[in-house]
Amino acid sequence: MPLVDLSEKELLEYRGRNEKPDDFDAFWDKGIREMEALGTEAEFRRADFQVQNAECFHLYFQGMGGSIIHGIYIRPTNVTRPAPAVLEFHGYAGSVKAFSEVLGWAAAGFCYAAMDCRGQGGLSQDTASVLGTTLRGHIVRGLEDEPEKLYYRNVFLDTAQLARIIAARPEVNERQVGAMGGSQGGGLAAACAALTPWLARAALRYPFLSDYRRVWEMDLDKDAYAELKDFFRWFDPRHLREQEIFTRLGYIDVHHLASRIRARTRLYTGLMDTLCPPSTQFAVYNHIQAPKDYQLYPDFGHEDLPGQKDDVMQFMQEMMK
Repeated sequence: MPLVDLSEKELLEYRGRNEKPDDFDAFWDKGIREMEALGTEAEFRRADFQVQNAECFHLYFQGMGGSIIHGIYIRPTNVTRPAPAVLEFHGYAGSVKAFSEVLGWAAAGFCYAAMDCRGQGGLSQDTASVLGTTLRGHIVRGLEDEPEKLYYRNVFLDTAQLARIIAARPEVNERQVGAMGGSQGGGLAAACAALTPWLARAALRYPFLSDYRRVWEMDLDKDAYAELKDFFRWFDPRHLREQEIFTRLGYIDVHHLASRIRARTRLYTGLMDTLCPPSTQFAVYNHIQAPKDYQLYPDFGHEDLPGQKDDVMQFMQEMMK
């Protein structure tokens, strides 16, 4: 079998680089308290797009730092008791999908919600001002400022806020909420499950935002991770601050959050993935202490994985049993 990374046996043993800040847990516990203080109020505006058997809404809520976060919400109209719900998070630089693309979830009896990540391709605001570069990429946004100013600190907490808002809906069964996504969305689904450990399911397709030093050591700090190389070239060309920088990035490294996940989790990995190397994905997986399993696609990289979307829907339907 061709390999761009470790063997399957080695992947199952790999736990990532241990550059976890000493105050990591206190940092995230404080963030959770700040997020919870926002409450679960949100505005649901009926969308122009409507179909039979489901209602479609635009969703707006207050995210961290006062930013207004936009999302979409669909609920089936033919259910007689609180329904399960799924949260979907999009890939890097993207946005929520069109209503028509995700109606299958309502047809299957689920409520469905998704959010635009602040400052990316959708309608969410990003009102935060930070020291340091904002030229290219979000991983390094806020890296020269206080850890609370890191871009992904706020986005991770936005995902948890969305989960709380949806779980509070009267038509949603709060014990049957799952999170899913691919690439950045996979990393955000993992972060959401870590910060809201009452989630029941998490489906992670080649998660991004994990094990940054491993990416750099493999010389794969390009494409989605290119900003890592850019940052060093611009601001630390001799790597005199290398340990400091990677430790600061540790605050927003999903594999450090993974031990908080309590949801039943499934990982989907293409072994030829050179955008989010398989070892960085398994660094997340191997820290999850909840029930879990994985599916490998030996000849596939960072792309659509045949049958994976159907499998996720069946995986989520298991919450209903």
